[in-house]
Amino acid sequence: MKMSKRVPRPRHLLGRYVVPTADPKRFLWAFGLLAPICALLPSQLVMRTGSTIFWWIEPIIVLFAIPVLDRLVGEDGHNASDEDYEKLSANRFYRWCTYLFLPVQVAALVIACSLWTGSDLRFVDKLGLAVTVGFLAGIGINAAHELGHRVERLERWLAKAALAQSGYGHFYVEHNRGHHARVATPQDPASARFGESLWEFLPRSVIGGFRSALELEQERLQRQGRSWWNPRNNILQSWAMTLVLFGGLVAVFGPGILPYLAVQAVIGVWLLETVNYVEHYGLLRSRLPNGRWARCSPADSWNSDRLVTNIFLFHLQRHSDHHANPARRYQTLRTASEAPQLPAGYATMIVVASVPALWRRTMDHRVLAHYDGDLTRANTMPDRVQRPGREST
Repeated sequence: MKMSKRVPRPRHLLGRYVVPTADPKRFLWAFGLLAPICALLPSQLVMRTGSTIFWWIEPIIVLFAIPVLDRLVGEDGHNASDEDYEKLSANRFYRWCTYLFLPVQVAALVIACSLWTGSDLRFVDKLGLAVTVGFLAGIGINAAHELGHRVERLERWLAKAALAQSGYGHFYVEHNRGHHARVATPQDPASARFGESLWEFLPRSVIGGFRSALELEQERLQRQGRSWWNPRNNILQSWAMTLVLFGGLVAVFGPGILPYLAVQAVIGVWLLETVNYVEHYGLLRSRLPNGRWARCSPADSWNSDRLVTNIFLFHLQRHSDHHANPARRYQTLRTASEAPQLPAGYATMIVVASVPALWRRTMDHRVLAHYDGDLTRANTMPDRVQRPGREST
């Protein structure tokens, strides 16, 4: 009997590497470490080029370079198949891409502190370095976001550690137990409403998320018969990490670094919350006949599939699949055809969101189109959408 030949699995060429189609981006994920690595480099770049613009290297990369690359490189388009899902999920290479983020992030912060405490830099240069480190802190929250969804204890502790730099440790509780339960409803402070500007959204999300995290953790501890002042309090654990980190840095470098630590933390939180604003603007889950909210579907989050930002943010842009299937690791997330699509990658949309008039011209008609022109199906701010001429912006 003639035996049939085994058909080789198709392979794609990426640069010098030939990789299986299970993940043609495999060797690109290491570029997700570009953000913390760049924060290590400003002093060397300034010294070698004489240009002080490199103190601002992270905002330059995030707000200018990546949007341009997104435009040039275009869409990703590759989804992992069902047969590859388990293999990709179990592959530890992808976990190390997130694990390595933390030590580089801490090293960049320590180097920045040593530069802030010196007298060689002008104030504007120190401020630029603080903004650079702040952008790193915000992107570090994205790494914490990925790790915080995992069931492994190590990854959850790493998530809390990654949040220490921004002092935003309560995000670990609120995002997993609050935001994911209430996303795309008026009850979720991190879901932006139609007609709400970024600058109105920020205080509502920051304050609302903080209050929600305290309530959720208090309820969890009470169910377990524990008091708030308990070593297993996730929020106190996260805050303790921030106190240890900042206290250690002040002990080594002096209190003069405190204003810069505050600036970088504020920038990190701003970046996170701006991404929150982009991800769910105006979207509302449908209701079931019993009045309860329907299960979150890919239609309840804005999606983007630009390849460069996908790599840079570990597939955060495939947010529709993340909310529909929060247990999936980043390398297995898929782009969904039924999800509403952003006109550009997250890096570009952060810039657009910062200018409210430009944001509304860009996004409001897309919200309306998503709901077939029926604004009652959207997550709205009634006092805004009733103003003459605003419905069709």
